[in-house]
Amino acid sequence: MIAAERNPIRRFLKVLGPGFISGAADDDPSGIGTYATAGASLGFATLWTALLTFPLMAAVQLVCAKIGMVTGKGLAGVLRQHYPRWILYGAVTGLFVANTINVGADLAAIAAAINLLVPPLPIAPLVPPIGLGILALQIWGSYRLIARIFKWLTLALFAYIGAAFFARPDWGTVLAATFLPTIRLDQAFLLTLVAILGTTISPYLFFWQATQEVEEEVSMGRTQLWRRRGATDGELRYAALDVNVGMFFSILVMYFVMLATAATLHQAGKTDITSATDAAQALRPLAGDLSSVLLAVGLIGSGVLAVPILSGSAAYALSEAFGWKYGLDQNPARAKQFYAVIAVATLVGIGIDYLGINPIDALFFTAVVNGFVAPPLLIMIMLVANNRKIMGKRRNSRLTNVLGWAAVAILFLAAGVLLATSI
Repeated sequence: MIAAERNPIRRFLKVLGPGFISGAADDDPSGIGTYATAGASLGFATLWTALLTFPLMAAVQLVCAKIGMVTGKGLAGVLRQHYPRWILYGAVTGLFVANTINVGADLAAIAAAINLLVPPLPIAPLVPPIGLGILALQIWGSYRLIARIFKWLTLALFAYIGAAFFARPDWGTVLAATFLPTIRLDQAFLLTLVAILGTTISPYLFFWQATQEVEEEVSMGRTQLWRRRGATDGELRYAALDVNVGMFFSILVMYFVMLATAATLHQAGKTDITSATDAAQALRPLAGDLSSVLLAVGLIGSGVLAVPILSGSAAYALSEAFGWKYGLDQNPARAKQFYAVIAVATLVGIGIDYLGINPIDALFFTAVVNGFVAPPLLIMIMLVANNRKIMGKRRNSRLTNVLGWAAVAILFLAAGVLLATSI
């Protein structure tokens, strides 16, 4: 039990679970590529989005965690029980498509990171063994082991914090850009804004957060649904701390990737990132020739952490939607459909990488796709979280509702304005 742990550091580390993993995975290669592109192309103009997205994404992820804890089911399971099937099937289909595209982009980014470490190895031939290796770990290994190892590799991305300071930006300009929002209606800015929102408030993390809260309870021996239903005040407090720490970690990396690339690449006139090597140049003020190594380690860690979450969250959602057995701790022979979805998402993702799309462009494009998929999913999540029949006395607080519906409105507005200016 967490409360029984007297050592405060150990108690804090025990609290960190699905929320922290979600935060680390949110800075997947798609996120890093998007933030680096934003900083290089637009300079400091998007720094303010970090302050905007932190409370929104923290509130959304906490709502998803609470739904899983209170109902004992994932989001798809709740939608299956309480809402029309066309809503359920539309939600899980959109999630599967977006996640599969994201899997392909992240696999290409992992291959590009390995290419940074070993330049003679070409990117394209690396993608299949990477994808199949991750798939094998999911089917025959333990995701908990993967998460324990690779979540710490993502700490290499904190090098962007040091790089931002070593680049010696004009801190007056930085502070102004952070606290005074810049809004432009040109397509380049709006496309980047939708991509930032889509890669921070990510649809796949909605489903992952809820199902992992359920999996945590199953691992405690609460295998029957009736034993998982409900959550104590203490459990919800720990979940809130877990989520907030994870989201803060994610936003901190986001902010400094944009800051470092703006202070280095944009200032030097390099406004178009076309490869992982370009993104690594932002780390040179701190790491010099080791910049490629640092970025490679960070991308590999975040990518290997994120790909199983992407394919896994799609598998959880489809399995709950159709009533299949599911779970990463399940024997593959007993959860064939669940693992089949993971396999299909991974294999199609591998295939996408042979369409000749630039990996950085693919990462940015997947973020934009998520920016369009997220708003309708968020509406359903907010309706569930305020449904007395489903949540009982654990319905959203007024503050959570304000933040949750604000996220819905902002995502819809950004996507709508982008569509309007593109016509």
